[in-house]
Amino acid sequence: MHTELVATAGSRGPLATSMPPQELIRHAHARSAAYGLRAQDVVEAAPLAGADLRTALQRNQTLAAHALPVMETLFAQIAGTRSLVLLTDPQGVILHAVGDDDFVARADRVALRPGGVWSEERKGTNAIGTALTSGQAVQVHAGQHYLRAHQFLTCACVPILDPLGVALGALDVSGDHRGQSPHTMALVRMSAQMVENHLWSKAHEDAVYLRFHARPEFLGTLMEGLAAFTPEGRFLSANRSGQFQLGLSLQALQAYTFASLFGVEMASVLAHCRRAAPGLLSLRLPGGVSVMAEAAYRPASARWTMPDDGVPRPATAPASTPRPAEPSRFSGLRYLNTGDAQLAHVIERVTKLLGRGIATLILGETGTGKELLARAMHHDGPRRQGPFVAVNCAAIPESLIESELFGYEEGAFTGARRKGSAGKIVQAHGGTLFLDEIGDMPLSMQARLLRVLQERNVVPLGGARAVDVDVNVVCATHRNLREMMAAGTFRQDLYYRLNGLVVRLPALRERTDLAVIVERMLRTPPEDGPSGCHPAQPLRVAPDVMALLQGYGWPGNLRQLANVLRTAALMADGEAHEGEIRRHHLPEDFLEDCLEPAPEPAIAASQQGVASSPGAAPLGGAAAQRLISVTAAAVDQALATHGGNVSAAARALGVSRNTVYRHLRTTGSGSAPRFDAA
Repeated sequence: MHTELVATAGSRGPLATSMPPQELIRHAHARSAAYGLRAQDVVEAAPLAGADLRTALQRNQTLAAHALPVMETLFAQIAGTRSLVLLTDPQGVILHAVGDDDFVARADRVALRPGGVWSEERKGTNAIGTALTSGQAVQVHAGQHYLRAHQFLTCACVPILDPLGVALGALDVSGDHRGQSPHTMALVRMSAQMVENHLWSKAHEDAVYLRFHARPEFLGTLMEGLAAFTPEGRFLSANRSGQFQLGLSLQALQAYTFASLFGVEMASVLAHCRRAAPGLLSLRLPGGVSVMAEAAYRPASARWTMPDDGVPRPATAPASTPRPAEPSRFSGLRYLNTGDAQLAHVIERVTKLLGRGIATLILGETGTGKELLARAMHHDGPRRQGPFVAVNCAAIPESLIESELFGYEEGAFTGARRKGSAGKIVQAHGGTLFLDEIGDMPLSMQARLLRVLQERNVVPLGGARAVDVDVNVVCATHRNLREMMAAGTFRQDLYYRLNGLVVRLPALRERTDLAVIVERMLRTPPEDGPSGCHPAQPLRVAPDVMALLQGYGWPGNLRQLANVLRTAALMADGEAHEGEIRRHHLPEDFLEDCLEPAPEPAIAASQQGVASSPGAAPLGGAAAQRLISVTAAAVDQALATHGGNVSAAARALGVSRNTVYRHLRTTGSGSAPRFDAA
């Protein structure tokens, strides 16, 4: 019988057998009837508001701080499906929501919004209330809702447990029942586990942290076990995967010590942690399974605090106390070297200059892994114990970039945080400052940045005193900075200050190691994704699918490949096809793009400036321009007729959606497209 780690809300998280879905719904319906609800009831929407909602939000600040970034990532994966991502407290009160605008109005009618109370007592059988009552992941679809008023919904919900197994709240995806997706529950499960692991890692002071798995490649993923012990060896806590691997509930584990679980004395583990490069430990679980583990001791004196200025700093400790190194999930430059000669040359060049104080400029298309390379350089360099602070210059509004980079004093501007805030440059002191999309930095800020880099100090906005900073600077851009200098939009002096070493990352279509990258992405989820594939069994790619992947142009590069594989792995997970990703598992729009015949003559000609008939000579400038104008007008007209809906416009034109997208990117024409899931 399949077992899961589940905990009844408010319990201490016993290892229990999960109830089958149909039986779970039947029990929930029985409870709903016992509460005096009737299926035809229309429950008045009376969400919390004003002071009551503010109190609930304040009471759950810690949960929200860890959950909100995960919610944004989860929504990015389901955007366009007429759905909402919801976070609730333990009583089923919705705290935060993010979702599709075209579904919000319908959700509002049943109080599916912040302040809405979705306990079983109030709403009958529903994913949020039933998950919190049963303590296990629940999917409630359409007619499975007890109240008919809710049967337009399909919902998937997972309780979020604290390190002691007590329910802190729940993470839910609710949407139109017609858009039910078989992999939504898997995404919600992984997202909830991410939140739990974030909370877990912050829970214990003066503890020895252990990360373990039978397969070392799963260390650093959601599948790894996490456990915490006192320096004397007493058990403190373990995450869900840790409990599953140990085969014991949290309650049962309280009776164990490190030595009784792993057969090794804690003194030897502490000695291992004190080594300069400790490496992995080989341990044996109570059931006899061998695992590989990373151990790290985080003494109380090295705890991190969060002062009012929002800058994390180590708590006061004796000068002789070294800052402990967190176990790294990132494997450095060697991990990135997957066999492509161009990339190997880049890695060889940056390796020679690590720790030499030379600024590095990384060029490459969007999604080629520029930040991955910067993080690997930081990991392998002498500043690895310091912070790595990444700033996307294109993502920060121009009005805020000055305060974000350089910080500000109290009262520097309306809405400024009390006691001010240290900027990203100060936060990177002693480590690496990564300025992504440096070509998008406003010209006025370029002069200030140049001064900081030259003088090695920064004056916060509204301040008078300079703060000394010691940072290694790595920049990246997909733009042509030399052309920008010629146009006067990028400072020449800043360019020559940043380009001590210039390297270019090849686009994915230019690389020769796609098969290796695919295998590695399937085996080890990417760090910047919500959870990667997380398959129940190792997956491989069918030969015909690999041929499709290798023949595709990959305009989104590594980021696009990771998303395609993540979706395909979730679709393939659990199917009886011997762990193989096949063509029908690929996203439909991607498959459509791969299998699309040669570009339609008119649009291809307008984009490439060639005649549409085979063998014809290239069009002259005037003829090509006329063709571009005619094609742009046709696309504009189709988009306008269909309200910006790209899918409908593409059908009307008889072309694929991707062709319309490419044309819009090339010409910059057309009304703003609506990204419809149709």
